[in-house]
Amino acid sequence: MKLTIIGSGYVGLTTGACFAEVGHHVVCVDNDPRKVETLLAGQIPIYEPGLESLVKKNVAAKRLRFTTSTEEGVDHGEVLFIAVPTPPQADGSVDLSFIEKVAREISQFLDSYRVIVDKSTVPVKTGERVAQTIRRYAKPGVEFDVVSNPEFLREGSAVADLMKPDRIVIGGNTDRAIALMQKVYEPFAAPVLVTDINSAELIKHAANSFLALKISYANALSEICEASGADVIKVAEGIGADKRIGREFLNAGLGYGGSCFPKDIAAFIAIADQMGTPFTLLKEVQRINQRQIDRFIDGIREALWVLKDKKLAVWGLAFKPNTDDVRSSVAISVVEKLVSEGADVTVYDPKAMDKAKELAFASKVKFATSPLEAAAGAEALIIATEWPEFASVDLSELRTTMRAPMIFDGRNLIDPVAAADFGFQYRGIGRGVVETRA
Repeated sequence: MKLTIIGSGYVGLTTGACFAEVGHHVVCVDNDPRKVETLLAGQIPIYEPGLESLVKKNVAAKRLRFTTSTEEGVDHGEVLFIAVPTPPQADGSVDLSFIEKVAREISQFLDSYRVIVDKSTVPVKTGERVAQTIRRYAKPGVEFDVVSNPEFLREGSAVADLMKPDRIVIGGNTDRAIALMQKVYEPFAAPVLVTDINSAELIKHAANSFLALKISYANALSEICEASGADVIKVAEGIGADKRIGREFLNAGLGYGGSCFPKDIAAFIAIADQMGTPFTLLKEVQRINQRQIDRFIDGIREALWVLKDKKLAVWGLAFKPNTDDVRSSVAISVVEKLVSEGADVTVYDPKAMDKAKELAFASKVKFATSPLEAAAGAEALIIATEWPEFASVDLSELRTTMRAPMIFDGRNLIDPVAAADFGFQYRGIGRGVVETRA
């Protein structure tokens, strides 16, 4: 099939590359000429495992190309996917101006039937607004359908998530549109759930909010575990062994971050408030998430007494491993709080250093080229992102390079007993303080 993706960010670029990989002919449209030039040169502006090779392969096979022309995209695609940003506004609601602008642009060039798909995460009833906008600006009598097809991609595993999805949600109101969407996804051989548009739009916000709820439940448990002397990891294993609950997303830590969860939860709260059905449970999820960072910093302050002029190493800047994305990263929030109290901070991240250097705090920290370089001479080590290489660090070598043997493990990556055996004082999340045994 001929498909068009409007917007070439994380979602749009990954979706376009994966559609091309299964045989569709895809045009990706973006309004940033520099990004399009970069993509045409065979480079991608983001780090996502497996994506660069997929883009290069399908560009070479002439199944994937890039343009700044919406007209070219509309002319090419039988199905047009809108995958532009939906950033949060100050009150937590979603800025839909990019969606509205694309809808107007599409309407100018429609001359025959197209399916227009909301791929971006949008509030319920957005599909109705998109249809109204296109109808208002399109030529009289031009046929089209609007469909909601929410994405469930996780940064760091987005290619795998799209190539082998656990479900595909199609929200549409006509058999014609649904049939075309089923044809799009036929090569993926995944379960397809067909709903009305409003239900499909709610599914994405509801799914992300539930996962954030699960994370915050584990973090609320971690506080009780610390007070009682229990180990939150063992408690989570006991809970997660129940098939009705499951172990995934029950990991206590510094809390959730990134470009999706904070935005989607705030949006869902705003949606519920606008409809007169306040979602107070999600407001508590937000509160627990913020409190987790504050509790972690309190623990560092309690152990070190004064943070001013303390030499601290922070491992991790991305909001999660296998990505260079630092948007709404909890790790960044931790660094900013340490810097605000006058700490001398050196940071390291395997992939997110370049993105972090563009942020406001960059001039106030030092950037190392390796974990051990960051830890050299440090009075404490803070682990803020769960990169696998941090878990496998040589504790003996780490102990030698640090000035003081203290680890504050915000992701419970290090074995507390092993750390103690190598002479560290260890403080994790929901695991209490383990004193040195050396």
